[in-house]
Amino acid sequence: MQPTLASLVRHSSLGLRVLCGQDALDVPVRWAHVSELTDPVPYLDGGELLLTTGLKLPAADEELLRGYTARLASAGVVGLGFGVGVHHPATPPALVEAARAAGLPLLEVAPRVPFIAISKAVSAALAAERYRSVTAGFAAQRELTRAALSPGGPAALLERLAAATDGWAALYDVTGSVTAAAPGWAARRAAKLAGEVRNLAGRTAPATAVCAPPELPDERVELQSLGSGPVPGAILAIGTAEPPGTSQRYAIESAVALLTLLTERSRAVQAAESRLGAAVLRMLLSGEPDHARAVAGQLYGGLLDAPVRVVLADPGEDPAALEELGAAVEAAAARAGEPVLAAAEAERLVLLAADGGAALAACLDHARRADGGDRPGLALGVSAPTGPATADTAYRQASEALAVARRRSRPLVEHDEVTAGSVIDLLADDAVRAYADGTLRALREHDARGRGDLVASLRAWLARHGQWDAAAADLGVHRHTLRYRMRRVEEILDRSLDDPDVRMELWLALKTSSAT
Repeated sequence: MQPTLASLVRHSSLGLRVLCGQDALDVPVRWAHVSELTDPVPYLDGGELLLTTGLKLPAADEELLRGYTARLASAGVVGLGFGVGVHHPATPPALVEAARAAGLPLLEVAPRVPFIAISKAVSAALAAERYRSVTAGFAAQRELTRAALSPGGPAALLERLAAATDGWAALYDVTGSVTAAAPGWAARRAAKLAGEVRNLAGRTAPATAVCAPPELPDERVELQSLGSGPVPGAILAIGTAEPPGTSQRYAIESAVALLTLLTERSRAVQAAESRLGAAVLRMLLSGEPDHARAVAGQLYGGLLDAPVRVVLADPGEDPAALEELGAAVEAAAARAGEPVLAAAEAERLVLLAADGGAALAACLDHARRADGGDRPGLALGVSAPTGPATADTAYRQASEALAVARRRSRPLVEHDEVTAGSVIDLLADDAVRAYADGTLRALREHDARGRGDLVASLRAWLARHGQWDAAAADLGVHRHTLRYRMRRVEEILDRSLDDPDVRMELWLALKTSSAT
């Protein structure tokens, strides 16, 4: 226990007598210092019990004594010990009044008690307190180590840390999501610090921050980045009512070291799993599901037995977009405890995720919220649900969906949208429009000169599958007139309408042109 004026007064061998300030004796004493100066303030640090025999203090100078005690109180001196029997036979009454006016406890030291005895008592109490704190810190370290090695891992460690600091503790991933918290009620409180956590995660590790967020009044929160590299692997938060003491500081530093080891170990394991997952995914996309299952073993749980989707992500002109997407998907998968396979492909990212799972939901949500600004940003193509045995087919579907997403300047296109719509919608890009305009330009120029209505006649004839009477009736002309117009179309385009490919191309050109 840290020494206080009260504990020194209770010390039987010191025989200190309280002359004033009885209600302020519970203040901790950081040191005992002897000074006979009339202004010892420049040599003080605050928290001292100042000892003096009053060598230079005139007993009757009330103004000087008031100034003396006021300066000591302002400097943070916790008490004044006045030794009698050396220069003053008793404590001057003016000094007692001055100390009382300054709110400074005044203790009388008997002639038989040397100041060194008081200094030794304070020093011994401080040493005992330091030893107690260190011992408690080592005990907390042992408890934290046992917790870290237990099946509970980081969660069990946080429970011990919260108990050791008499507060709460939480662990975050770099996106600011809470991955574990202790006690259980702390999870909602910790979630309010997502912004501060993301700010710290953006700084070079190791990094720390202390904050008092308005969402958590009367609470001090300390944030510590975890990881041995420049990029943190996780963030630790410790919430307490007061700044941690010595033993609590030992516990926090031990927790940071242990969680760093667990984080680095986890990252190494995740890196190895990621390489294995990429190999398994490439086997699936190559049409080798049996080999993929043999390599994966039980590592990916039911992912290879359930409906999955292939996602193909293209960062556009924002290379960092893939890293942000990967972090969001990885964090969501970790929180849900579900596996996900990922592999880099040139400048794109390929994902295999469970249909309807948290990882896929996070992926789609991230894409919908993506904003490329003035540059083409992140775009995703998503396959239809399929089994792992047909992942190669799903990959082609994702590629087709991604191509449509790029043509339509959309962040996300699912294959179901492609198959559910018209083929005309797939051709609605600038290149196809330019082709349609070029194909029909000569016919439109002919019509513009007032020499017939070839474009409308061609459309009616193709719509009626080449049936002359029906098409002529739609146009309100004689069928011989329509035959003449179709010969003019062939002459102008220099293409035969008997060729089914020509009819198909002209029909698509007409449909594309009308869609614009």
